[in-house]
Amino acid sequence: MPYEQYEDSVRLEKRKQAKQNQTSPYCDFIYYESSRTPGVMLAARIVKPEKPSYILAGTHGWHMSIPAFKPMEEPQQGNHYLRVDVDMRGRAHSEGAPDCNGWELYDVIDAIQYAREHYAEYILDPDIVYFESGSGGGGNAMAIACKFPDYFAAVTALCGISDYALWYDNDEIGEFRDEMDVWIGCAPKDNPMAFRSRSGLDLIGNLTSPVYLAHGETDIRVPADHSRLYAAKAAEIGKDDLITYYELPGVGTRDHWGNATGEMLDKVRSESELNRARHRRPVELPERGRLTVGGYLFTRRFSVVLDSLDKVAVLEYDLAAGKFELTCETGCTYTITAGGETVSGTAAAAS
Repeated sequence: MPYEQYEDSVRLEKRKQAKQNQTSPYCDFIYYESSRTPGVMLAARIVKPEKPSYILAGTHGWHMSIPAFKPMEEPQQGNHYLRVDVDMRGRAHSEGAPDCNGWELYDVIDAIQYAREHYAEYILDPDIVYFESGSGGGGNAMAIACKFPDYFAAVTALCGISDYALWYDNDEIGEFRDEMDVWIGCAPKDNPMAFRSRSGLDLIGNLTSPVYLAHGETDIRVPADHSRLYAAKAAEIGKDDLITYYELPGVGTRDHWGNATGEMLDKVRSESELNRARHRRPVELPERGRLTVGGYLFTRRFSVVLDSLDKVAVLEYDLAAGKFELTCETGCTYTITAGGETVSGTAAAAS
């Protein structure tokens, strides 16, 4: 996978042409409707493998979008997956408004479901799904692994943002802060919870999927502290067995991979692939436990949606007993769907 796709070197203008699917032997550009925001049309690029394989989904960099459609007459060199490259809401090809790890992460799930339905002949096992992305997409990876804790068999987060409040406060030139002001709607000092609900670091207690992290030691735009903190927090809570972290010494300028050698980047690719090759089965969520809900939480057996993407609640659950208890430090209502039934309620106030 070409890692330059995550750099902000190309910022596409908003496309206004009719949303019509485009196809070629090994690459399609498709549109699908958001299941969370009916009427909003979203785009994805589907890169087809030469023979059936597994789904590998991903997103673009922070300022970016997926590239415009180009026909592909031959298999993409080095690609062995059905790749689903998602143009999240509000970007160049998709409708809606960006919301920084809000419902834009569900756009990935919708795209994967579209691929399952329309590209089944390219898929070995529809239940084995991987995610890999970098920079802004690396921040998506760190959060999506925790908001959908039993969905991905393995995840790769490259140069990712684990703590959006930290990133906001350390953005010396305001390169990313202006979007956060709009996409989140406030500064961290005005609503810390809104930033926590979007940050993989605050949701890492939910982690079930094995995650491969890679980050340049001297990265300026997304400092390596973000991956270091994610790995350290996982170790602190006893989930270090789920984390593999490679920090590239002396690598990182205003380009995430600045000063990287070919050998270093080959190591990132091979270790990321090894993380997938070692995990060829869906992950399992424990029958009972505690999970953090950052706006929402979706598992294969139940889901929880809070009344705001900006809120964080703690869920105590016992699937065998059918018990779900939520607490929230602020007022919070919720909807839980499990076993085909949906119930609404008000979370207890955290003590």
